[in-house]
Amino acid sequence: MDSDYQKKMAAIASVEYIKDGMLVGLGSGSTAAHMIRELGKKVAEGLSIKAVPSSDTTAQLARKVGISLISLEEAGKLDINIDGADEFDGKLQLIKGGGGALLREKIVAYNSKFNIVISDASKQVERLGKFKLPLETIPFATKNIMTQLDEMGLRPVLRKNGSSVYLTDENNYIVDVDIFEKDNLVALNQNLINIPGVVETGLFLDTTDLILMGTADDTVIIKK
Repeated sequence: MDSDYQKKMAAIASVEYIKDGMLVGLGSGSTAAHMIRELGKKVAEGLSIKAVPSSDTTAQLARKVGISLISLEEAGKLDINIDGADEFDGKLQLIKGGGGALLREKIVAYNSKFNIVISDASKQVERLGKFKLPLETIPFATKNIMTQLDEMGLRPVLRKNGSSVYLTDENNYIVDVDIFEKDNLVALNQNLINIPGVVETGLFLDTTDLILMGTADDTVIIKK
């Protein structure tokens, strides 16, 4: 069964957790897009919610399907946030940021009472790190940051968009690093954040409450 079908199954299951009157965080990426379209159908049927998007692309799609958007400032604390992941392990630790929206995604997750991650089965791993870890960096500091990351053995690569440097919604750069050999992810995350000019990492170590993973037959619920 193809992964897009699995993503869609997880997305459909996740929307059942959204109730009338909720403030909802909308994730970014292909799996989250399925969820947003499904949520748009529920809104058209009468579900009343307000949502905070985690990227400009998500905001565009949400408006297109009729979801009412507000700013995070207006929302304050969100009732629920639903987002995808590039990898997750048995401890519900994630790598995110393949689509470049990790900074706003982490802010939305942090400001939500309940976080659901939706995924196809291919994203489940024994150990995080086959997927390169994205870091969002300030352009002014990126060259120096990459030198330091190289000294840490993380093999940094500056993300490109064709021949240009990739820019996030906040006009920052993304540097992708190799963390597969690293065991203590909490310490690694702290070391990375401590480098001036690293704005945020794609390690989501303690934000997730529930994972809904689509499979060929069913949607599996994975809890802490």
